[in-house]
Amino acid sequence: MLTQRQEAILQAIVRQYTSTGQPVGSKVLVDRLPMKVSSATIRNEMAALERAGLVTKEHSSSGRVPSKKGYRYYVDHLLDLNSVSDNDLVVIQNSLGTNFAKLDEIISHSADILSQLTSLTAFTIKPEQKDARLSGFQLVPLGNQKVIGILVTDTGEVENQTFRIPRDMDTEALEAVVRMINDQLIGKTLVEVVHHLQTDLPSQVHRYLESPEGFLEVFDSILSQAERERFFVGGRLNLMGIASKQSPSEMKALYELLDTNDRISRIIDADTDSSGINVRIGKEIANSDVLNNYSLITAKYDVDQYGQGMIAVLGPTAMPYSRTIGIVDAFRRELAKRLLDYYHHYYGS
Repeated sequence: MLTQRQEAILQAIVRQYTSTGQPVGSKVLVDRLPMKVSSATIRNEMAALERAGLVTKEHSSSGRVPSKKGYRYYVDHLLDLNSVSDNDLVVIQNSLGTNFAKLDEIISHSADILSQLTSLTAFTIKPEQKDARLSGFQLVPLGNQKVIGILVTDTGEVENQTFRIPRDMDTEALEAVVRMINDQLIGKTLVEVVHHLQTDLPSQVHRYLESPEGFLEVFDSILSQAERERFFVGGRLNLMGIASKQSPSEMKALYELLDTNDRISRIIDADTDSSGINVRIGKEIANSDVLNNYSLITAKYDVDQYGQGMIAVLGPTAMPYSRTIGIVDAFRRELAKRLLDYYHHYYGS
């Protein structure tokens, strides 16, 4: 357990280092501590913090820099959240106040805005659709044997996919299949619809179509698209500064990770049991060296009956934690309000 003075010194080291990026010496800390302490005393306390593994030296004559253990202690015990500036709050409110035609546009735009506010890489995941119910399915002919399949859920999500039907396919039979799906499956959750698709639906479709496989594949594809999460990334290039100090192979591994939505989504979703803001540092993020020098801040946002989504920012361990966490907290609240307004406006619920 650290003494009050040691905690004050560690807090000052983290704040100074994340602000300047330069190792922190005792002379710098003399004027930054809440108590009057000599340089010699500060050096002794810094040595104690080093023995505890909370700070390290980059070389023998340098000042100290926080270790990952030191950042962890700071976040858990010494974090003093900064209030979001009026300017940041205005940017958030104005950016999210723009009229959008689709939910995905809001979520995608949110990732860009969050990355601009924090100067980090941001991730946004739209609210889960596990409880969404099928509101309707229809086929619209486009000509030249092309048809667009449109699936609508009770949360306002609209998914579509264009496909080509064989020239000899009975269009009246196809329309009968659509009516059958709507008669039997409207009002069921997407999970239930998937179950029917895997069990009894193929045999029922076969009564109308001699070769139902093509239609079933399209319906399955549209359904899967509606059911899975929407995941967006903003500010990929914001990691370039820290990544440029890594080897080419490490940089390649990092950007491959960012381009693989399933992998990064699983990493972010590891915090699903947490209802607040979660900070993971280094190998706490994933059992991989790729993110060893990074920190990930995640937060849920709640949109009432429409479910919960996630936002996250990824940056160097030497990020300004107080300001970043404050922005993430304010952003998730405004995003939840904006999405709720969107649902109420477009779907009157």
